[in-house]
Amino acid sequence: MAASLDTIFSALADPTRRAILSMLLEDDMAVTDVAAPFQISLAAISKHLTILAEAGLISQEKRGRINWCKLEPDAMRDGFTWMQSFGAYEPFDLDAFERFIEAELNAPTDIIGP
Repeated sequence: MAASLDTIFSALADPTRRAILSMLLEDDMAVTDVAAPFQISLAAISKHLTILAEAGLISQEKRGRINWCKLEPDAMRDGFTWMQSFGAYEPFDLDAFERFIEAELNAPTDIIGP
């Protein structure tokens, strides 16, 4: 079953997870290699990888004693299709989209009293 848009966008909301996905564009990677460029614990990286896997954006496979991560690009198809509906097939800047959502969530709401 495909992950919901909410799950996919929630996974993409974090810059560390987006960086991991960018790294996996190159090739499959061992978890330790994924963790190497980050200044966070291996446990934190594992949590990020779990979130990405639950969203269907990556898959993980144990080969011998090493856990490997693989990008699953088809998982983004629903999200990409949804985003394209807002623009005539122009490239979409996920960071700008994140800033927009953040601004909307933090915007003061006018409450009209009786």
